Amino acid sequence: MKPASGKPARFLTMTTALALALVGGSTTFAQNAARGPAAVDGARIVNADKEPGNWMTTGRTYDEQRYSPLKQITDKNVDKLGLAWTYKIDIDRGVEATPIVVDGVMYTTGPFSIVYALDAKTGQLKWKYDPKSDRARAGEACCDAVNRGVAVWNGKVYVGVLDGRLEAIDAKSGTKVWSVDTRYDTTRSISITGAPRIVEGKVIIGNGGAEYGTRGYITAYDAETGKQDWRFWTVPGDPDKPAENKAMEIARPTWTGRAFVTQGGGGTVWDSMSYDPELKLLYIGVGNASSWNPKFRSEGKGDNLFLSSIVAIHVDTGEYAWHYQTTPGDAWDFTATAHIILADIKIDGKVRKVAMQSPKNGYFYVIDRTNGKLLSAKNIIPLSWSSGVDMKTGRPKVNESAEYWKDPEHKPHLVQPAFWGAHDWQPMSYSPDTGLVYIPTHIMSAYYQDLAKEPPRRKFKSAYQLGADAGMVPEAEKELRELANTWSGKLTAWDPKTQKMVWEVPYKTIFNGGVLSTAGNLVFEGTADGRVVAYSADKGKKLWEQPANTGVMAAPITYTVDGEQYVTFMVGWGGAFSTFEGGISLNAGVLPNAQVLTYKLGGTAKLPDFKYKYADHKLDPPPLTGTPEQIAEGQKAFGANCSQCHGINAVSGGVLPDLRLLSKENHARFAAIVYGARVMDGMPSFADGLTMQQVEEVHQYLIKRAHDLKDSPTREPRAAQQP
Repeated sequence: MKPASGKPARFLTMTTALALALVGGSTTFAQNAARGPAAVDGARIVNADKEPGNWMTTGRTYDEQRYSPLKQITDKNVDKLGLAWTYKIDIDRGVEATPIVVDGVMYTTGPFSIVYALDAKTGQLKWKYDPKSDRARAGEACCDAVNRGVAVWNGKVYVGVLDGRLEAIDAKSGTKVWSVDTRYDTTRSISITGAPRIVEGKVIIGNGGAEYGTRGYITAYDAETGKQDWRFWTVPGDPDKPAENKAMEIARPTWTGRAFVTQGGGGTVWDSMSYDPELKLLYIGVGNASSWNPKFRSEGKGDNLFLSSIVAIHVDTGEYAWHYQTTPGDAWDFTATAHIILADIKIDGKVRKVAMQSPKNGYFYVIDRTNGKLLSAKNIIPLSWSSGVDMKTGRPKVNESAEYWKDPEHKPHLVQPAFWGAHDWQPMSYSPDTGLVYIPTHIMSAYYQDLAKEPPRRKFKSAYQLGADAGMVPEAEKELRELANTWSGKLTAWDPKTQKMVWEVPYKTIFNGGVLSTAGNLVFEGTADGRVVAYSADKGKKLWEQPANTGVMAAPITYTVDGEQYVTFMVGWGGAFSTFEGGISLNAGVLPNAQVLTYKLGGTAKLPDFKYKYADHKLDPPPLTGTPEQIAEGQKAFGANCSQCHGINAVSGGVLPDLRLLSKENHARFAAIVYGARVMDGMPSFADGLTMQQVEEVHQYLIKRAHDLKDSPTREPRAAQQP
């Protein structure tokens, strides 16, 4: 029997199979689509390489390699890549999500945890779900109203909401199925910015809030019902009460005193997870301390487990398996929440099952993922805080110059890397073709300074609880620019076998985007200065570049629909760098413009026009009437309460308003705004945190800073005045 074309049926079948193999399409695409939207289960994720046209979990596979076997787009034709479609995200703040694509539908998120379902071929909106996150709590989340994406399972989409809820959404209609409040204490600032993971029918989510004084934990819920299955605490609770489990029995002797109970202890699991389905081990990255200063947190004693650690958990029971602590007694915000990649690598002639991480502290770790044994560790940038890792103990060798809390004169200590590390949350990627890990890398340093006495725990939830001064930058523009020029970024191709850099690409600033590698010998990355770029994976040669019209922090993905390969970047400047360190982030020269940008070979779409939302803000300050004493107090209050959003020294990075550019109307109602008049816009009320006297002092400080800018002979390139 022959088909209508006259070609033998066997030949047609082989040709179709070959075409599908070339583009990485799935032979079961139609079958899966017929099962309904988001029909994902563990078997599909485990066998993701049989469906390379989909991207079914945040790292594509449970091992979080962020590598795609697709190779329709290669190093030979990537220069033909053009824009296929764009979609505008509702809110122009930080965009950090990795999209999920299942059977032609893309699921992704924007600021305030809004979920979008898009046609992956055209970008047309199918539905949008707004969980109505409490906008007033944006100031309680580190850092800003960001979200790193969704999980999908059995016809449902799962999102962690900024205000601490975990919600399941019907993938077909976009309506809520169930919702659960994940917070253990509603009086503390507990948020969610990370993407859930789903393994063995459990949706697993961690929380943020260490900077604001909370206790870290990660929780597994039944994916169908939302019922809590287990919870794993990462730091001890009240020492007068029984330890919750074996893990807390191990951790408790490494803490001293009781201050950490009030402070919360920290150790939040706000992002990284990976899973080995053979070992049934979930690997989590644990965050920084609360407070940062170990003297106030634990009397300067102990390793303070499981801060800044990789912890393996038995996924069925939530019980402890093993841990490796990257920074014992962490005092610098050296979280281990960076991306954890699993791979099988031949080391010294033997194939080892490894977990790889490059956390903030600047080392690249290769660990046996079956037992937590450290196999190797090497710094990826020059370090000032440590001189190496002792391979017998696995502990870093800490330099005395970095131990600011031991300084009897309480002087500032310069440390490299500083609180955003040598590598932050932006995902790295591993290519089994090249054997290289591609790391978004930072070069940055900052001063840490001990406080003469322990600050009282502040009840106001939007206030940092660090126990130290950190991130201090000069007010003077010349000095600020000089410091900004010392902060730079690069894309590093790292060989985990030899622990050596193979190639690197320098960038002008930190906070460049996450990474994707493909079988087409390609590495894709977006940049802080507003570009999307492709390099050859083997040599790092730049092969393709397009403007993004904004900074890029999220990691790209690739997928296929109807035989065509697409590459998608979620773009939109924001996050911690462009809020807290606004003055330095201006070096990137970009504005917030939240979009989905999708490319294909031969794409001809154009980037849409963009108008900056604060473009009409002008420098027109009222007369300065405050005394030097009032201004000095206002500076302190601003630094403690406002700088994490509006920038140190009131220099905004452009994501949120530059308060030196307040209008006459807003100057007139300044107190009303501070006390809640703009809660619905995401500006929290400080009615419980600042007295009327303090509000006026902050106001006078802002007026003074506006006059500083007006009188400056060379104004910094403020994002608020860019076209």
